[in-house]
Parts: sequence; structure tokens; C-alpha cells
Amino acid sequence: MLNNWPVVYVLNGPGEKGRGNIYLGETHSFSSRMRQHIQNDEKREKLKTVRVVLDETFNKSVCLDLESQLIKYAAGDGSNNVLNRNIGVADPEYYNRAKYRKTFDDIFEELREAGVFQRTIPQITNSALFKLSPFKSLNEDQAAAAVDIMDGLVEDLAEDTELGNLVFVEGDPGTGKTVVAIYLMKLITDIGDGRDVGEADGEVDMDTVFSEFFLPGSREVFQGLKIALVVPQQSLRKSIQNVFDKTPGLSKNMVIDQWDVADDPDTFDLIIVDEAHRLNQLASQASGVRNSKFHEINEKLFGGEKPDASQLDWLRAKSRQVILMLDRKQTVRPADLPAEEYQELLMGGGGKEPRKYRLYTQMRSLGGNDYIQYVHDVLSPSPPAHQQEFGEYEVGLVNSPDTLVRLIREREEEHGLSRIVAGYAWRWASKKDASAYDIDLGEGVRLQWNTKLLDWVGSKESINEAGSIHTIQGYDLNYAGVIIGEDLKYDPVAQRLCIDRANYFDQPGKQNNKMRNRPTTDEMLLEYITNIYVVLMTRGIRGTFIHVVNPELRKYMRQFFPVLG
Repeated sequence: MLNNWPVVYVLNGPGEKGRGNIYLGETHSFSSRMRQHIQNDEKREKLKTVRVVLDETFNKSVCLDLESQLIKYAAGDGSNNVLNRNIGVADPEYYNRAKYRKTFDDIFEELREAGVFQRTIPQITNSALFKLSPFKSLNEDQAAAAVDIMDGLVEDLAEDTELGNLVFVEGDPGTGKTVVAIYLMKLITDIGDGRDVGEADGEVDMDTVFSEFFLPGSREVFQGLKIALVVPQQSLRKSIQNVFDKTPGLSKNMVIDQWDVADDPDTFDLIIVDEAHRLNQLASQASGVRNSKFHEINEKLFGGEKPDASQLDWLRAKSRQVILMLDRKQTVRPADLPAEEYQELLMGGGGKEPRKYRLYTQMRSLGGNDYIQYVHDVLSPSPPAHQQEFGEYEVGLVNSPDTLVRLIREREEEHGLSRIVAGYAWRWASKKDASAYDIDLGEGVRLQWNTKLLDWVGSKESINEAGSIHTIQGYDLNYAGVIIGEDLKYDPVAQRLCIDRANYFDQPGKQNNKMRNRPTTDEMLLEYITNIYVVLMTRGIRGTFIHVVNPELRKYMRQFFPVLG
């Protein structure tokens, strides 16, 4: 059967700095495939042990699916350098898939007991290494967008294009913008490394949607490129850097911010911007040094011709191609580039009309696209006509803060990755006094804001704290306990949502943009605050529990969500 039957195999061996090396493959001719691997200098040097998964009921589709699952688990486990390319990671449908998948966990456990993996499946799937992995399999929607993006890049990069070409990839929360961005970084890097791919060297089955880009004619376009993934948010950027640091072929130095791009002495061929809605216009920065730096960069890049240039302008001035992963509804501060400026660019204002793609399929929430849209509608001027249900997705109001904490702790014990997050409706007293509590909800429930700025979600103390928009945007949770503070209220007379400036404590989130003479109006602040709560309420994969402080807003929200506990 090893000569004419589909099998999955695992090659592993010792590495450096406490990490091993691993390669996972699928083949219908194991003997010949092993001869190919032995002829590969890298694999012969780094991989010493061979294990084969053989089952007479497994056809090729099952083996391809198992191979993909094991590659994803290996990347999320973090104990090995995964030597695979991500071209072979697939998410195929086939007959009796659910039945076969039940056996995959048993196979994983056998491999874990043999020392191939160190962590359990729940530990892996709840980790940032897994969620931000370049080996995540793309759904049909994401794969189609990625292929179209790659086709466009082949055409654009093959020409001697000018700097500043834009590509827009839009999608609601949970549609996988970050997943696609990271996947493309790995794919482009693998194509550009110059190695042939195909049955001849035992890498992958060439019957994948990205195979054509590894062939002569396309492959050369991606060789020798200077590329980067720009992530404006510090916490998310650090998490992705950690993933890239553990992925052969990638480097944490490829994950940078917009300031790094502006300071680089060279230009880039391609920049992918994740969470592009957090790029800044000319506005007051976190320090006087950064304010001066902003002006210096504008002078350096544009020679006085564009004193009010934005960070997006910087990127366009420094790169031939700029791919923007964007959700205009996630703008949360006055300094963020306004949605109307993105709209003008989308329509081709100031140059040629950019390539545009859209991600539609909701992948994060079990509530699906309907739940995401429902949350938007509830916190909009045009709320739903009646309450909706979302199947297995757990969502509801929790009147008691003590019950909210209990529910999140119970879900944390059962599923992990369950956290409390809150709007910026409380001062950050614990920043200067480590013994102080920031959020006092009564019933003995007192919380501190996140004591860790980087990768707060994965920190040990996060279960005892409350995360803010700035530590949770871009991350997934299994369950989110959302606290809506007195920054958002409901006016029963006017029958509309309204804000309370005095109870909104993110100072950069409400200050006027004096540099561009743009006051932050109440209407603008209402948009920012409701955007924040939409983000918080769409973090949970399995469920969202909502505690509303303001009595009138709580009464309003009861129209749309059941009361729990």
C-alpha cells in the first residue's frame, strides 16, 4: 500500500534553540516520495524521523484534509519549525467529511504522545500562534479574493509601475482580513524564494488554486521583492511578529509600522496594511516627539508640497503596491483616516481607480453574517424591527455584574479564551497606582484595565482584568463579556442613542484635530463610540454577554437581546 495508496506522513528532527523541525505531507506513492525527500539537502539534514498515517478507508480527499489539519496544528503548537509552504493548506469538502474528521483528533493525540506535538488541541486553537498562522486554510471566499489579488500583482509588478498603486480588500469583522494578509505574505515569500514546486521535488500536489504562481512566467515577478506587513496597532503587531519569528521563510522584521516604512532609506515593492482603518491623518500624536516626527516625515517625503499628508500618503510614496485590508466601520479615533477619504480613493480620486475586492463570509462568529449586521443595526439610527435569534450563538444581556464575571469565568474554564472587555468609560487610575481599581460596577465587582499592553489576550492575568478597544481590536475570543459604560446612553424622548463626553475617558478619542482644523463633533464621537462597541460585541466566536450600565440604554437593548442570568 505504500506504493499505490494515499497516506499522510510526518517528518521531524531536532532543531535549534529548543525547537525542532517538522514537515507534513500527503502522497499516493510513499516510497518514491521518500526518495525525493532524501535527495533534498534541507530535508535530509533537518528531518531524521519518519511516521506514516495509513488507513484503508482514507481516500485522497481525506488525506489532503488531514495533512492540512496537521500542518495548522504544527504551526499553532510552536514547538517545531514548520518547513511546509502554505500552498498545500486546503479546506476541501468531500463525502462524509464530518465522520472522518472525528478520527483526526485521535491521530493527533497519538502523534502528541509520541512527542511530535507538545500542546493539546484546545491549547493550540486558542493560541495567537494558531489564530494568526500563515498556515490557516482559506475558505472559498478568501481563496477567491487571494487568487484575484495575486493575478493583479502579477500584472502590476511585471510592469515598471510608479509608486503608490492601491488595492482595497474590504470586509466586516470576522471575514478574515488579517488571515488573508498573513497568508499572502507567506505565499509571496515562498514563491519568491526561487525553489521549484511540484511533484518533482515532493513539495505539494500541483492541483491547488495558487499553483500557477509558482510556474515560470509568474514566479519571476515575485523574486527579489522588498515586502512588508504594516500593522498600525502595537499589540497586534507584536503578536504577528512572534508568529513570523517562528515561521521559516518569514522574519519578524517583515512586520513593521507606518513610521518604520517612512524611515526606511529604500522603497518597497509591496506593502500589505492590516487594520488599515487605524492609519492616521495629520493629527496630534501620543507625544510631542511624534508630532515633530510627523511633520519631519511629511517634509522629507513631499518637500513642503503636502504638509498635511497622512500616513497612507507615506506608504504610497514608499511602495509600488499598497494593499489595504480595511473596514471603514472600525474607525475609532479622530486621528484615524476618515472613511470619506477612503471612499474618495476607492472611486479613483486623485489617480487611477484601484483594484477592489471584498470578503463576505463571516468566519469568526457562530452567529454568522446575520449577527454582525444585527449588532451594527442595533447601534445605529435604524435599529431592527424585532429581536432575532442566532442558533448556537450565545448572546444576551446580563443585568448583574457579578453574573457577568461568573459567566466569563465558567466559559474560560470550559472553552478558554474568554475575556471581559469594556468601553473607555472609566479613567485608567491603575496606570499610575497599581493598587487602584479602574472599573467599579457594584456587587463587589471591581476590575483593573489591562495591565499588559502587548498580547493582553494571551496573558495570565487577563481573565481578572478588562481589555479596551486598543488591546482587543484584531483579536478573536471564544466568549466576550462586554461592559457598555456611561459614555453611551439612550434618550427616550428623542428615541435615539447619544453620548456623554464627560464619561468618555480616551482623550485622544475625543480631542479636536487642530492640525487640520477639524472639530470632533458629537455626531462624530457617537460614530466612534458605537464603532468601538460594535468591535467589542463582535469579538466572540461562541458568544457575547453584555452588561449595560446606563438604565435607559439597558431598557433599549432589552428590545433586541434576551436577558440572561
